[in-house]
Amino acid sequence: MFIAPLNTDLLLSEAEGEKLYLKLIEQMNKDFNLANEGIDFPMSISPNELKIQLHEKIYRLIQYKFAEYLNLLYIIDVPEDQIKKLDGSDIVILSEQVAFLILKREWMKVWFRNKYR
Repeated sequence: MFIAPLNTDLLLSEAEGEKLYLKLIEQMNKDFNLANEGIDFPMSISPNELKIQLHEKIYRLIQYKFAEYLNLLYIIDVPEDQIKKLDGSDIVILSEQVAFLILKREWMKVWFRNKYR
């Protein structure tokens, strides 16, 4: 049964522990490209650097390209109710929380694909 990790660091360490970290990077690159928000995380990126770069990308999208940000959330299939629960008063904190929701959804896709293939 899939149990979502409670934070980004736990999620990334779980992905590494299950030897699915590279699959997670592939999935993120694929979905960002589908949303026309080209991002190319190298396969050699460290979990900490991935977390930082994703946070920065989401921050820039919210700040400067809001329609593209919404499209990305739709493509990745981040649950709308989870986004609505977030406090948008501080964009830095919001972008960090959204980055975690994106990672969580991408991890769910990778985990299920691995478990039921």
